[in-house]
Amino acid sequence: MVSMSPDRCATSDETVWPSGSDASSRMGVFCLLGLIAAVYWPVLGFDFVNWDDPWYVLNNPLITSWHPSNLWRIVTEFNVKNYAPLTTLSLLLDHTLYGKTAGGFHLTNVLLHALNSVLILLLVTRLTDNRSIGLVTAVLFAVHPVQIETVAWVSSRKTLLCSVFMLASCLSWLRPDRIGRHELHGTMWLALALLTKAAAIIIPPIVLAYDVLVRRKTIAEALPHQLAPGFLCILLLNITMSAQTSVMGGVRDHLGMSKLQILGIDSVIVWKYVGMLLWPSGLSVLYDPPTQGILLPIIVSSVAWTGVGLLCWMTWRRLPLLSFAVITWFLLLFPVLNFFPITTLMNDRYMYLPCVCAFGLSAGGLAWCGRLIAAKWSMPMAGRPMGFSLITGVIVSTSVFGYASASADHLHVWRDGLSLWKNAVDCAPQLPVVQIQWADALHDAGQVKQAIAVLEETLQTRQPDEPDRLRIEERISLWSSEVGLRDSSEVRLSTDRKNQEILVKRI
Repeated sequence: MVSMSPDRCATSDETVWPSGSDASSRMGVFCLLGLIAAVYWPVLGFDFVNWDDPWYVLNNPLITSWHPSNLWRIVTEFNVKNYAPLTTLSLLLDHTLYGKTAGGFHLTNVLLHALNSVLILLLVTRLTDNRSIGLVTAVLFAVHPVQIETVAWVSSRKTLLCSVFMLASCLSWLRPDRIGRHELHGTMWLALALLTKAAAIIIPPIVLAYDVLVRRKTIAEALPHQLAPGFLCILLLNITMSAQTSVMGGVRDHLGMSKLQILGIDSVIVWKYVGMLLWPSGLSVLYDPPTQGILLPIIVSSVAWTGVGLLCWMTWRRLPLLSFAVITWFLLLFPVLNFFPITTLMNDRYMYLPCVCAFGLSAGGLAWCGRLIAAKWSMPMAGRPMGFSLITGVIVSTSVFGYASASADHLHVWRDGLSLWKNAVDCAPQLPVVQIQWADALHDAGQVKQAIAVLEETLQTRQPDEPDRLRIEERISLWSSEVGLRDSSEVRLSTDRKNQEILVKRI
């Protein structure tokens, strides 16, 4: 959620935008929105998928009525094991406007993603005091392929909407000249974020880190300002955790592991996320990261992260935003690192806001390199704070074009359930849950016999655990009955036709 430059300048970046800075800023926003439209317009023709969409939209009675009794249920009841009334209200609004036409729900997702991109542009520009770094960070955030799952999946509305409120809260909190009015607004935005998704609980720690590292406050000075926001977070967390009673779906092999084992696995996975941001290939709705026999990768990853920590410790006084970005990266990931048990170790959508830290670091590093290059070759930009040289500009443009092209190529995977789970089968065929969802997609498409064959093979070769085995057997039994009834009906129709033909010939 936060960016930095390796050597934040104390002055404004007006020299980076030498004239007409307001016009340049507007042009930057238009380019940002244009890129989002160019990449994501196909989703308007996408369908719902059989991965939470039936629960959140297709079979959800809470989004079908504005009757006061239904609104009361939205405010007081859990929805799909979460207390997220504002998320449900947004889906109710979409249902009112579009019915069950998937394109309308997808349009709202894209608009929310565009809004988040603009908010990131504003936030990173303020933090780094540099519009160029803010724009590059926002553009990479907008078009990177790792964002496709969040934007193109209707059920990820909670992440998009929560991010809007989280970013708005940070725009109020993360400012050197903060006053009481800003803190009040920040707390209000945080409350709205908590009503969309529990992941917003990390806002108070992020603000505390900013106050200590960037504003140079002591913990004793900074902590009292987070008492009210912290109370809201604890209250929401207690409410939400009481609903987490089911572990169906996803991947569950890690759920019985100790926190120390989870920590070791996380050290490897977080490096995988870094690699995914650099080279986003093999993206899938579900992954199967190894959890056994990885002692060496755990040791190497832990040593590498220790090195990152030492670098931040040694440079935090001179480069406070570097340390702040790294700490924020881990805080944003903390809710999905399985210290609170969830059924998936790794997902693309977990990167939606954390990727901003990585992109901001990259943009700041390129700007710093651009200044050094300009100084070495006596280029005119040498005197401009944190500007992009021609070389670094080419790197940025190439990266943006490459990521946007990769997103356009991968986007079709989320067109419907068949394409989504066909891709997952190609990426992680060993996961029983992938085979079950693939069979569900085939069944929904009318390919019942193929769906049964997939499940029978899964039982024989994938070694599903007890909950998945029961799900598979129930489906095979139910679908076999459907096939039997359909075959019987087809036999009757065929017999009736033959009898009619014989009768016609006799006449």
